[in-house]
Amino acid sequence: MANITKQDLIQEIAKATGFVQSNIKTVVEQTLSLVGEKLIEGKTIELRGFGTFACKMRKARPARNPRTGETVYLQERLVPTFKFSSDIKDKVNFIDALQAEVEVSQEAETPNALSL
Repeated sequence: MANITKQDLIQEIAKATGFVQSNIKTVVEQTLSLVGEKLIEGKTIELRGFGTFACKMRKARPARNPRTGETVYLQERLVPTFKFSSDIKDKVNFIDALQAEVEVSQEAETPNALSL
């Protein structure tokens, strides 16, 4: 499965809408910039049917530097998070279930070399 870049998204949106790619690029970049700014301000961004961007507090804890093996202490900090909506989760799980069914049916159709 190949990764999709921001440029790929811009091209797909341009193809689907017929808008100019430079205008779409501006909108996408402004949207992402605004999401980042609002997270910095401590706001939560909810995109219904898609998911929620938020910042969560991580507790202070001891950790280990993998290079030196030295124990270091990580302070309490805010980390940006994203939680997908149940709609998206359900759609992804539905597609996974369909793919699993197709794989099972394909395995059943192919002759087993050991049965010869």
